[in-house]
Amino acid sequence: MKIGEVIVGGNAPVVVQSMTNTDTADVASTVAQVAALAKAGSELVRVTVNTEEAAAAVALIRAQLDEMGCLVPLVGDFHYNGHLLLTKFPDCAAALAKYRINPGNVGFKDKRDQQFTVMIEQAIKYDKPVRIGVNWGSLDQDLLARFMDDNAKLKDPKDVQLVMHEALVASAMESAALAEDIGLARDHIILSCKVSSVQDLVAVYQMLAAKCDYALHLGLTEAGMGSKGIVASTAALSVLLQQGIGDTIRISLTPEPGGDRTKEVIVGQEILQSLDIRSFTPQIAACPGCGRTTSTVFQELADDIQNYVRAQMPEWGERYIGVEDMQVAVMGCIVNGPGESKHANIGISLPGTGEQPAAPVFIDGEKKMTLRGENIAQEFKQIVDDYVASSYTQKPL
Repeated sequence: MKIGEVIVGGNAPVVVQSMTNTDTADVASTVAQVAALAKAGSELVRVTVNTEEAAAAVALIRAQLDEMGCLVPLVGDFHYNGHLLLTKFPDCAAALAKYRINPGNVGFKDKRDQQFTVMIEQAIKYDKPVRIGVNWGSLDQDLLARFMDDNAKLKDPKDVQLVMHEALVASAMESAALAEDIGLARDHIILSCKVSSVQDLVAVYQMLAAKCDYALHLGLTEAGMGSKGIVASTAALSVLLQQGIGDTIRISLTPEPGGDRTKEVIVGQEILQSLDIRSFTPQIAACPGCGRTTSTVFQELADDIQNYVRAQMPEWGERYIGVEDMQVAVMGCIVNGPGESKHANIGISLPGTGEQPAAPVFIDGEKKMTLRGENIAQEFKQIVDDYVASSYTQKPL
């Protein structure tokens, strides 16, 4: 399916997406954060559409992004009142590239199917794909009660956790079937079943993938903050992606106070690149340091080079074919430094404690030069720039 100009599903590459945490009614702040997420590499950006003010702002946000040349598709996240907002604000419905609907938060009792139908009809009217996103924190309680009651009647009841998994999958599948009955094309539907436990997520998505051929969005919901959120998301998504499950991903990190929202994009890219599923930016190999590397020079250089390469990548990516696959090594001593550097496209082995103050540079496995003095970082960056320009084919204008 096409979401804006992004292709999702089938044999298309796994897509990295993200979500803003600004008040969508604040147009300037939301535009700035969407642009930052897109610059970091987010291929879809989801925004909250929860009030009339937010819905009224969406078309303005889209227009300002277009003026900036930021064409990243916007996804609208709807809960409770989406049926009202999509009908009252047609500019919002048209400006969004995709709608996200949580079947547990569409409506209650008799109004649930009616309000879901209104949202699907709007998606059909504007030819928008829909993600039906189930979350165990807001699972339809009537559906869950039905599954629990049916399980209790069994001669040998299933484990309660398994019943929860089955209810999550059923919620997604039943809602998808209803959307198709209303008239939404099958190739306009993406499903997700998000939970916050690694093992539960793996089990649920394996079950979901076995039951359907819809495009699937992966994400560990409420993954957490810092290393906990990164490790848990990586553990869960890596298992599923390695099995060929998943068409889009989002890393739901809790930002640290004052933290950068774009970190979730970088983590998502690095998961895919570490699994050799997609390449986004040249990878920097760097040693962890030990008693032989009491100087912090190699740490500072590794950080400097990594930031430099990421900053240069938008320009390199537009100009050169395959540069995202480049491997760079920044090593701290003679033990593994030369060998690791030889395995990279470009590598530098800095002197460890007690070693001669010389830094051999290896290019495509061969030692080409030795750097010394105070300007090693700047000289090495120039070597990287020169390598990119000479080793990768320029894209046609």
